[in-house]
Amino acid sequence: MAKLWGGRFDGKNEAWIDAFGASISFDQQLAAYDLQGSIAHVKMLKKTAILPAEDADAILAGLQTLVTKVENNELNYSVENEDIHLNMEVFLHELLGPVAGKLHTARSRNDQVATDMHLYLKDHVQQIVAQLKTLRQVLVTKAEQHVYTVMPGYTHLQHAQPISFGHHLMAYYQMFTRDQERLTESLSRIDLSPLGAAALAGTTFPIDRSYAAQELGFAGIYANSLDAVSDRDFILEFLSNASLIMMHLSRFCEELILWCSYEYQFIELTDTFSTGSSIMPQKKNPDMAELIRGKTGRVYGDLFGLLTIMKSLPLAYNKDLQEDKEGMFDAVSTVMHSLEIFAGMIDTMKVKEQNMLQATQQDFSNATELADYLATKGIPFRKAHEIVGKLILSCMEDGIYLQDVPLSQYQEIEPTIEEDIYQKLDSVQAVKNRHSLGGTGFDQVLAQINQAHTVLYRVGE
Repeated sequence: MAKLWGGRFDGKNEAWIDAFGASISFDQQLAAYDLQGSIAHVKMLKKTAILPAEDADAILAGLQTLVTKVENNELNYSVENEDIHLNMEVFLHELLGPVAGKLHTARSRNDQVATDMHLYLKDHVQQIVAQLKTLRQVLVTKAEQHVYTVMPGYTHLQHAQPISFGHHLMAYYQMFTRDQERLTESLSRIDLSPLGAAALAGTTFPIDRSYAAQELGFAGIYANSLDAVSDRDFILEFLSNASLIMMHLSRFCEELILWCSYEYQFIELTDTFSTGSSIMPQKKNPDMAELIRGKTGRVYGDLFGLLTIMKSLPLAYNKDLQEDKEGMFDAVSTVMHSLEIFAGMIDTMKVKEQNMLQATQQDFSNATELADYLATKGIPFRKAHEIVGKLILSCMEDGIYLQDVPLSQYQEIEPTIEEDIYQKLDSVQAVKNRHSLGGTGFDQVLAQINQAHTVLYRVGE
């Protein structure tokens, strides 16, 4: 079959050239969206009397038949027809004959593909937003179960201060909340219709872009036809947001991987999210967490790939833009699967509370409590800091911890120190006492959780 665009050509490409130039191997994922855009376009052509009602109705019936075939996976796409748009047009020709050729009146593949991608991304961003909300709910539920579970807090991967495990979980809740907010805000730029921009300059036909946009459920319309067909900012913004989501997942996965190691033993992942070794029978590997950590790199690659494609493209459409889709599809799939897996890991993981607590009782993470205590006795904090540092060095030489130092030795430092010093040095009490807004104190963690419940279950969230 001759190319639908082939009137100006008298030569024929070789098959391998066609294969190199074709995108149908991946853009068939846009099939349902392509048909959705075509249906809205034909309805507009009928409304404006650009097409006779009889022709428009015949085309609409044919398009509905193709919708059913897509839903039932009954279409066999051809590389010779290059992309999803030409494949669909050929299918329509097979159903209707020459009248199918009127479908492309007042439209170009340039505004058609842009419309498809806007529809696709709008749909999938809303799905990812829903997944992020589910993950946030899982985190809040788990945090609520572990408000009073005490663990070491870290800086530089060294024990820093004891914190509530619920507080740690709520830190990630905040990250994923921002991720959800960014995606939701980006919808205002995704939810624009390029349809009617045609190739780059609009059309001489009396089209009604507002009607077509309304039929497609778009909230707005591109104001400039050149921008409409050449803009890929909405995909870049999604890929940037997707990279942030994956970065947050990867950071948490790194901690899960550490925590379930023999050295930490803070958590255990269920068998569903773990695998074994082909040679070492004792192994239980956190492979799903490692995979998410690894897949973060491919989403970063999707972002940088499209940034590189766009960096020197003149207006308006260029064939380079065929390369904008695979990265988008890949990032959508990777993020959605990663969020689903990750939520399951968090929901089902076993938390070893006693191991976490014990780790705060055999370290010096209560050093700040002692320095603060000395400051309440009138010792300048910088001096108190020095005193505690020297005392820790002495304890390490003696193989003891701050809570093991005799009261008499403390009173040599400051005579007003009393028995209550040991309560202050207790890791649970240390966490409980941090009442500052947003801190790890149990009351503050509960406040965070209550606020999260209010946000997660309010109307429209």
